[in-house]
Parts: sequence; structure tokens; C-alpha cells
Amino acid sequence: MNSCVPPVAESLLQPSAVLAPPARTMRRRVLAVGVIGPGRVGSALLEQLRASQPRLRRDLGLVLDLRGVVASRQMWLDSDDPELNARHARAQTWRPNDLDEFAAHLRGEDGRHALLVDCSASDEVADRYADWLNAGIHVATPNKLAGSGPLKRWQAIRMACAGGNAWFRCEATVCAGLPVVQTLRDFVDTGDELLDVEGMFSGTLAWLCNRHDGSQPFSALLREAHALGYTEPDPRSDLSGMDVARKLVILAREAGLPLSLEDVAVESLVPPALAALSLEDFMRRMDELDAPMAAKLAEARAGGGVLRHVGRLGRDGRASVRLAVLPREHAFAHTRLTDNVVQFRTRRYRDNPMLVQGPGAGPEVTAAGVFADVLRIAESLGAQA
Repeated sequence: MNSCVPPVAESLLQPSAVLAPPARTMRRRVLAVGVIGPGRVGSALLEQLRASQPRLRRDLGLVLDLRGVVASRQMWLDSDDPELNARHARAQTWRPNDLDEFAAHLRGEDGRHALLVDCSASDEVADRYADWLNAGIHVATPNKLAGSGPLKRWQAIRMACAGGNAWFRCEATVCAGLPVVQTLRDFVDTGDELLDVEGMFSGTLAWLCNRHDGSQPFSALLREAHALGYTEPDPRSDLSGMDVARKLVILAREAGLPLSLEDVAVESLVPPALAALSLEDFMRRMDELDAPMAAKLAEARAGGGVLRHVGRLGRDGRASVRLAVLPREHAFAHTRLTDNVVQFRTRRYRDNPMLVQGPGAGPEVTAAGVFADVLRIAESLGAQA
């Protein structure tokens, strides 16, 4: 996480008296919001919140009241010191990072509706979800560690939600802003039966597969993707397939299957010799990927197919991640750029599976998925005077 709050957070934490109040007849809802992790996704979310506040207040009677931001070492709260705030028009000040204090500040003592948005990638933060939910604080997150980490932690989160005091939403953990988790929930909630789900869950690997046509070495494409920000800081995080494996675990658990990360059969694109190197050495020796990837491309073309990075989950709980050769008429053969595409086959959609497709990478679309979860939670709230 970044160690500073972006300027947009400052404007959001300032008084909102300049905004017109909702009409008297409108159902007014107020949601206190705290954001953890003002990095790329967190900053994009803060900007989207700022830009949408006037419209939400005017058209929906919804007030999203940003009460603070937590970075890696510090947190920024509103109304820290009454005297300081009186002198400086409710100026905000930094305090050392304390998640318990932050949650208590957000929840307050006035019975307000409160929501914590975790845009970090922290296990420590995910460990607190169940406690926050039990305390009546809603949680929305793109952090995959909660849904794909220890099964016991996930079960505690589900049990906390079962109490009905708070909502947990994690749409952006799978395919950024695409409605993948919600689509699966709709199948389950309406009594459909999941037969299997298959997809290209990595925007990075989708881009690499789409561009890998033999005209240039695979390592050159990987360096380009890294420079464009499509990969993780260490590209091996994408090439290993573990990020896709986490997404499969999240979907499996949403479908009621007690899958864990170690249950997923993952074929890494990184040879063991390169996996053991430091990042600096790996970046220098990246061209060692060229020969094996060229061989895979030749194999695909010999069979009249295309290479695609595919994750699959069956109703029996078996899950796999691999580089597959698919026929050219397959739906996955026609993706563009960083597109994710997910195919659901269910009892109702057995012969004509449902496809969800669109951009699956980038801070703006990921933040939009989180923002949609915020709005779903807000829609469930009761009106306030």
C-alpha cells in the first residue's frame, strides 16, 4: 500500500455543505465509508467516489460520507482534534496506523451505517473481516486473500454474514469490474445447478496469448506488458497461474464447494530454474522463456488451434489452470487485448452456456467493480432522518 493519501482523499474528507440536500420526499441514506489501501485501485475508487457524490445525493438520496483512509503506516481521520479542526476548517491530521481504532472511528457511537473498503492485498486486514462484520460493519473488497485464503477464515466470514448485521461483497476479486461473482450468486440463489465454469481469468495472460503470434519473442511481449503495467511488479506472479487459481477458489466457495488453493492443479509457465531467481536476475534471463513458448505456439498451430490460458472448475470440485490449445471456433479464441471471458454452464444453461466478457485488468475497472459493491450495500440500508 502507498504511504500517503492522494489529493482526492483530501477533497472527499472536507465538509460537503456545498452539495444540495436531497428532496424532502426522497428516501435518504447515509453510509460512512473508510478506505484501506490508497494505492492504484484505492486511488481510482476515491476519485470515482468524489465524482459521483453529487449525482448520488441528488438522484438517489445517498450520502457516501468518507470518514478516513488507512495507508501502510498511517491513517487519516476526519475531526481528529476539535480545536485544530475549528482553526483550520475541519482539517484532518495523520495518526499512526491502527486498524482497531480506525474501525471504531468509522462505526462511531450513533448507530450509523458503516462500510470498510479494503483495497489492500493484506492478510492482516483480511483476518479482521469476520470481527468487523460481527460488529455490524459492512465490508467490500478486491482483496483476493479473504476468499482464497484459509478455509476456516472464509467460513468465519460467511458465518458473520449469516447473522444479518452486515454485508460482505467481493465482486472485484474475480475479473475486475465484470459481474462474475454476482452472476454465479444469482445461479445459486435461484436454484440453478452449476455444472462447470471455464474462463480466461487473467487479463495479463489474455494479452500475452493474443499478441503471441511468433512475430516477436515471448520475452519481448512480456517486457512490453510489464512496461505497460499489465503485469504484477514481478511478472512471475502472473505466469505462475496462482492468481487464476485464487479466482477459481473464490468462485468454488461462492458455489458452496470447500475448495482450497492447494486443491487446484496449476501448470506454471515459469520453469523451476527461473522461479528460484531474484526478480532482477529473472528480468535479465527472461529470454529463456522464448523457446518453450515458441514450441507451444507451434503445437497449437499444427493442430489448427490457438493458445489460451484457461482456468476450469467442475461441479465435482476439481479445478485446473493451464495453457490450453483451443479450436479457432471456440469462444475464447476471439478475445481482445486484456479481455477476460468466463463461461458458465449450468442446468439451465447446459446447451448454450452463458458468457461474461470484457476488460479484466486495470485500476479503473477494478475500482468500478468495488464501487458497484458499495452501491449494492448502500441500497440495502434503511432510510435515515
